[in-house]
Amino acid sequence: MKQEKTLSAIAENNTTLPSGRGCCCDDDEDCSALPETEPKVMASLSEAVYTMLGALGEDPEREGLIKTPERVAKSLRFLTKGYSQNPEELLKKALFTEAYDEMVLVKDIDLFSMCEHHMLPFFGKAHVAYIPDGKIVGLSKLARVVEVFARRLQVQERLTQQIRDAIQNVLNPKGVAVVVEARHLCMVMRGVEKLNSVTTTSAMSGQFITSPSTRSEFLRLIKP
Repeated sequence: MKQEKTLSAIAENNTTLPSGRGCCCDDDEDCSALPETEPKVMASLSEAVYTMLGALGEDPEREGLIKTPERVAKSLRFLTKGYSQNPEELLKKALFTEAYDEMVLVKDIDLFSMCEHHMLPFFGKAHVAYIPDGKIVGLSKLARVVEVFARRLQVQERLTQQIRDAIQNVLNPKGVAVVVEARHLCMVMRGVEKLNSVTTTSAMSGQFITSPSTRSEFLRLIKP
């Protein structure tokens, strides 16, 4: 009975936009309109967290945990908001015709994601470069693409390839290079508990594969 009352309150208090659609993020530029079913989704997530707390031996009704199911539900919606965003459409909004044909590199893009195997965070930096072929894209959009794919349940290998492929598909450049360096809490907080381990993945296309000098320049430029 207590659980039903708590979850009912969560559904009623779910923040809604004027359209009636809920939203879990504060940055309007980043937040796509969520479906009409959002209150039900939030209630379902909250119920799952409530049940999990009880299974762990906690009392979900005690003062410190009474709002935890709602908080975790909102947090998960924010951390996985990339599912409601289209990275290729995002890139298309900032394409410009330009004759520049040398490497464009944005490095040290902060990255936060969640491992799909344990739902624990991994975080680090992404380095993204491309060689234009008549089209360039707004620099901030490269960071946005990283963000969209990172805000999903991920493995680092797939994340790296998805960033490369989105840029390649929209800009059709002469080449794309992506390197991601990250620390995984599933290796730090549990399992092998290797505190200083860093995982590096790369995905390249075009001249970054066919031209050793271009690849070497990219790798030299992203060194600390």
